[in-house]
Amino acid sequence: MYKYVYMFSEGDATMRNLLGGKGANLAEMTKIGLPVPQGFTITTEACTKYYEDGQTISDEIIEQINEAIAKTEEIAGKKFGDPENPFLVSVRSGARASMPGMMDTILNLGLNDIAVEGVANKTQNPRFAYDSYRRFIQMFSDVVMGVEKAKFEAILDAAKEAKGVKQDTELDAEDLKAVVANYKELYKKELGVEFPQDAKVQLIEAVKAVFRSWDNPRAIVYRRLNDIPSSWGTAVNVQSMVFGNMGDDCGTGVAFTRDPATGEKRLYGEYLMNAQGEDVVAGIRTPQPISSLSETMPEVYEQFVNIAQTLEDHYSDMQDMEFTIEGGKLFMLQTRNGKRTAPAALKIAVDLVAEGRLTKEQAILKVEPGQLDSLLHPQFDAAALKAAKAVAKGLPASPGAASGVIYFTAEDAVAAKERGEKIVLCRQETSPEDIEGMHVSEGILTARGGRTSHAAVVARGMGTCCVAGCGEVIINEETKTMTLPDGRVLVEGDAISLDGSTGNVYAESIKTVEAQITGDFETVMGWADEIRTMQVRANADSPEDAAQAVAFGAQGIGLTRTEHMFFAEDRIAAIREMIVSKTVEQRENALAKLLPMQRGDFEGIFKAMKGLPVTIRLLDPPLHEFVPTAEEDIKALAVEMGLTYEELKTTIEGLHEFNPMMGHRGCRLAVTYPEIAKMQARAIMEAAVNVQKGTGETIVPEIMIPLVGELKELKFVKDYVVAVAEEVLKENGVEMEYKVGTMIEIPRAALMADEIAKEAEFFSFGTNDLTQMTFGFSRDDAGKFLDAYYDNKIYESDPFQKLDQEGVGKLVEMAAKLGKQTRPNIKLGICGEHGGDPSTVIFCHNIGLTYVSCSPFRVPIARLAAAHAVVLNK
Repeated sequence: MYKYVYMFSEGDATMRNLLGGKGANLAEMTKIGLPVPQGFTITTEACTKYYEDGQTISDEIIEQINEAIAKTEEIAGKKFGDPENPFLVSVRSGARASMPGMMDTILNLGLNDIAVEGVANKTQNPRFAYDSYRRFIQMFSDVVMGVEKAKFEAILDAAKEAKGVKQDTELDAEDLKAVVANYKELYKKELGVEFPQDAKVQLIEAVKAVFRSWDNPRAIVYRRLNDIPSSWGTAVNVQSMVFGNMGDDCGTGVAFTRDPATGEKRLYGEYLMNAQGEDVVAGIRTPQPISSLSETMPEVYEQFVNIAQTLEDHYSDMQDMEFTIEGGKLFMLQTRNGKRTAPAALKIAVDLVAEGRLTKEQAILKVEPGQLDSLLHPQFDAAALKAAKAVAKGLPASPGAASGVIYFTAEDAVAAKERGEKIVLCRQETSPEDIEGMHVSEGILTARGGRTSHAAVVARGMGTCCVAGCGEVIINEETKTMTLPDGRVLVEGDAISLDGSTGNVYAESIKTVEAQITGDFETVMGWADEIRTMQVRANADSPEDAAQAVAFGAQGIGLTRTEHMFFAEDRIAAIREMIVSKTVEQRENALAKLLPMQRGDFEGIFKAMKGLPVTIRLLDPPLHEFVPTAEEDIKALAVEMGLTYEELKTTIEGLHEFNPMMGHRGCRLAVTYPEIAKMQARAIMEAAVNVQKGTGETIVPEIMIPLVGELKELKFVKDYVVAVAEEVLKENGVEMEYKVGTMIEIPRAALMADEIAKEAEFFSFGTNDLTQMTFGFSRDDAGKFLDAYYDNKIYESDPFQKLDQEGVGKLVEMAAKLGKQTRPNIKLGICGEHGGDPSTVIFCHNIGLTYVSCSPFRVPIARLAAAHAVVLNK
């Protein structure tokens, strides 16, 4: 019989793919002798089978679950439904990749009308028993059966109101008995059946709910954002319950072995006495700092400190731990490598190397390349920050600077982002349903919750600034208002700034400054550069972009788009004159006006790059992009150019194409109008000669001919380029190496790469167009239907954001191999948007590309990902 269920004592940390991260770590903690409430894990393979079997759990798996229950009951010395000593469990998800808050948890499972009395008698605490039962009914109804939590909260609120109290803790056992009765009545009214009393029925339904939650909308969004395949599935962990809410010698908490916000080496966390875990994470009550446990329960604190150190030593990484204290006894419920901010990740990596715990190669893997993004964008300007006045202060939950306008719901935040606004999401507290709104926000402000609340954990994982638990402000999500301590009321659309490092909140927009690579960041980048073998270039269209790229460690320019230079006010007239020209002579006259402008642009870029290679792409887009379409604009341009309106309108209409992205563009323009390519080649070569003469640096221009699909097409344009290049060198009496290559962005070019390499000295894979033409859909229009593809699991991610390695990647790999067969020393690069995506960078390393090229702000991300590729392939 195939094994789908493992006792904690049967697994270990190496079984992560099968047991999930949580299950593997519970097994590992059991193995090294830590106090773990025992239980069992239902594997990720059982989840996969559940979906294969039409969302049903097979009899074989149910049988194995029942056997594991019997073993766990024996270990605990308790039984499900026992009126004397009932057995209760928690049911939690646990995928192989950490997905905090994305899937569902059920606590106190096993309680029923008989068991609740057993718990009351056993603990001599009826209030605790009925509080646990009402929590279980609400959680089971919400998570497993889909009855809205708010309906139960309304019953609880009514009970408090009737008694004239504000806190749940002020309700006694009799009050809670009445609440339980009302909860069960609501369950029957909503679902038409009684609340289930059989613990095994409760358990199987809960396991199904956890499996279902693998595919809930927030989990799907989280997977897409974090590159987690849907095929992995989730494991389910069933664990004996221990109770932090039985009295004053009980408690529960979350702690990290180092500060997850700064990386500082100190125990960091929070706990609540007489509470369950959900109370800490949900932010319903404000918890105490972990350090104060040394005064409340000194022996437990000392034991916890020792366990925390044991776990960090064992895993050689910062640990995120959940614990419960029951009757003065400490239990460890979970450990995992802790989510951390980018500054913390860098500090922890550097410190662990300094402490002799990790090698440089191991340390760089502790820093996710995508995390660096939060360090590469502006921070608050020191002077502007000093001049600003904080209006409130919360907990600094995730560092960074955020300035934007207020929105109070995730839906409104997403809509505002689509309009191009910068958003700060302001909520009472966030929940997993807010994931999309959080993702599009510059920063997150919550009125409730601590530094281990949902908002804090998710924001740190995203690298987003967060101020949590700002009780000084009153956030009313219904009226969409925020009342400040001074009485002022802010509304949707008002300016706000957050400092995630101090917790300060400002009712104004604060100026920001560019980021710099220094300190631990610089150290880790230095290690990455020592380790990686693939080069990283940048896409840059101006000297400013080029200078930024160099500052972030780029080793050259992989793509300069010359068309971006034509849209400037002083140039657009000349390009339009060229477009409406009727003869070669007219076109050449217009291009002659553009020549000095283009030459000046290229000189600026060559100077900024200080002798590093620069790849410049000849004009690529269709000409209609440079001419107006509105009638009044056409009339104005006709006057400006000395043409009749009808004449100009006819010319513009003649440029219209039904599918311009596959039309008269790229090298096709140069085939029709060779004078365009000749002007651009002259501008590039004259700029290179001038800079080489002026600086003494060796300049090696790389001229890239776009959209090639046929060898003869490339040769036709290349011959003009080479003739002009040689002419310029001869005129100036200099020798200079230069290269002429092509973009591989048409599937036919990839298939014919061995032929094309006879003329091309380098290939640069334009994966934006290659993806577009391979899939057969427009990236401008794909957004209209891609959501349906995600919802139906046809695609897991946007192929324009993350390279389709199976299809488009196969073309890239094939073209690289074919190109090398013809020209063994051919340079191979990628310059689409994918060049800064970490998984794509690793793929490019694996297939032997020379470099990746990405936006300047993603250069450090690509450098680190390229180093990861080397270490992961050892």
